[in-house]
Amino acid sequence: MFTALSFVLAAACLVPALGKLLSHPKMLAAASHFGVPWPRYRLIGAAEVAAAAGALAGLAWAPLGVAAASGMALLLLGALTVHRRAGDGLPEAAPALVALGVSLAYLAAALTR
Repeated sequence: MFTALSFVLAAACLVPALGKLLSHPKMLAAASHFGVPWPRYRLIGAAEVAAAAGALAGLAWAPLGVAAASGMALLLLGALTVHRRAGDGLPEAAPALVALGVSLAYLAAALTR
């Protein structure tokens, strides 16, 4: 279970990270929608890549995975706050909610191992 969650969390981090790092038009539009300068928004992608790496490294050393999932959960809480401030509804915030759920599931599995 923990191994599967590690890979799911890594994927949940990498998919949006790649969009940000590769300047996907949807990510450019999101940065504009949220009023975040593009260079700063792109840094979120770097944090997501680090979280993905940490989740996978957590397979070898659990504290690193816990740190990565905790950081990702905090990042996603911030994302949900930004969605709320922008007036977005559930459909727009759903990816962040799902990724937060995966992060919390990973933490629960890691802390009960």
